[in-house]
Amino acid sequence: MNSIAGRTAALIALSAAPLVILAELYGAGTAIRLFSLIWFLLAICGAWLFSRPLDRRVSNLKDFADRFPEPGYPLSVNIGEDDLGELERSLLRMAPKIEAKLKDLDAELARRETILGSMTEAVLAVDAKLNVSFCNHSFLRAVGDHEISEGVPLIKVLRDPGLLQLLKRVIQSGETVQQRLKLSSQDRAYTVYAAPLDAIPLRGALAILHDVTPIERLERTKRDFVANVSHEFRTPLATITGYAETLLNGGLEDRENRRRFVEAIQANSVRLNNIANDLIILSELESGRLDLEPAPISVGDVIQSAINAIEPVARVNQVVVEAEPDSSLEVMGHRIRFEQAVLNLLDNAVKFNKPGGRVDIKAVVSSNDQVEICIGDTGIGIPHEDLSRIFERFYRVDKARSRQIGGTGLGLSIVRHAIEQMQGAVKVESQLGKGSRFTITLPRYSRA
Repeated sequence: MNSIAGRTAALIALSAAPLVILAELYGAGTAIRLFSLIWFLLAICGAWLFSRPLDRRVSNLKDFADRFPEPGYPLSVNIGEDDLGELERSLLRMAPKIEAKLKDLDAELARRETILGSMTEAVLAVDAKLNVSFCNHSFLRAVGDHEISEGVPLIKVLRDPGLLQLLKRVIQSGETVQQRLKLSSQDRAYTVYAAPLDAIPLRGALAILHDVTPIERLERTKRDFVANVSHEFRTPLATITGYAETLLNGGLEDRENRRRFVEAIQANSVRLNNIANDLIILSELESGRLDLEPAPISVGDVIQSAINAIEPVARVNQVVVEAEPDSSLEVMGHRIRFEQAVLNLLDNAVKFNKPGGRVDIKAVVSSNDQVEICIGDTGIGIPHEDLSRIFERFYRVDKARSRQIGGTGLGLSIVRHAIEQMQGAVKVESQLGKGSRFTITLPRYSRA
């Protein structure tokens, strides 16, 4: 009886029932009573049959409204020429607009998810109960590449009290917060921007985590560099100041020691100048500011020039320098910087050698058509734990001996930057007490 046809038949029945009852009670004859009964039944059936098409049309409209906008569902209904037909026309006019709007919303949602998913910053959205509602691939990498399903409690994914407290604070206060955090799952630092999400029934929070680990490392490197430079300058400056004060306070009359005072001032002045020059060279190499264009360089010529420069020092230290360069080998780069790198390695090999020791230099072509320049010595060697740090600025294995022989602590750092600027690499092998072997690898230049 809930259908239109059923209700119409019931209405007709209720309307005609009193007349039938009166006819039965007060009718003059059997024919009248029978006629009224038949008329009553025909009225009910007629009303029901008349209402059935209307019932079917309403049912079709209901199905249309329930199933729209399912993919592939046909946008068609039978339209009549009555008031219900106007409603059917309105629905058919509205359906394409709704479908287009839904497609636009789907496209916008997909675009936003693509943007968020491709961001290098980690993005996380949580609901009021700190359950994950969205996270991108960068966040997954930040927490250790765990699979995270929507609705999972954040505490099961990331047991970091700092981030949890930050998100809870944002949800409770509704304020936007910026804070630097270190995730306990990884030794990395993040600047976290967290804002409330008010577009849902219960307030949530959105957090964007920007990885600032490289920035922190750079800041730490700068602090260490300033501290190291200050330390390196402090000792010679203090020595110069001390000896100058001594001379001013009567040392000039001390015929036995005044020359030694002046020599000490000169030696420390030279050391300061060497440090300043090495810092300038290192700055130029790190910034890539070189006025000259790269050009082909003869490896044999550079090695021979470096040997000629180091020969007097080798003779004083009683060290033999032997070279087996291939005069046909060439590389592309800046000759001054390349020669300086080779000279720095030779200088270390001679100065940190033993009396009667030797330095061997070989230049060969490797199997992958790379030029390999090997500089080996029979010196004091480098402890294994120091090998990974010897190319750092101002790092010294034997600080006392390095300063005694006039080292600045920047030579190997200059070597690394100069070779890397030529698209090469430098590595070291060493045994304590037996010597060291530095190998420079550079792309070979072949003339057409």
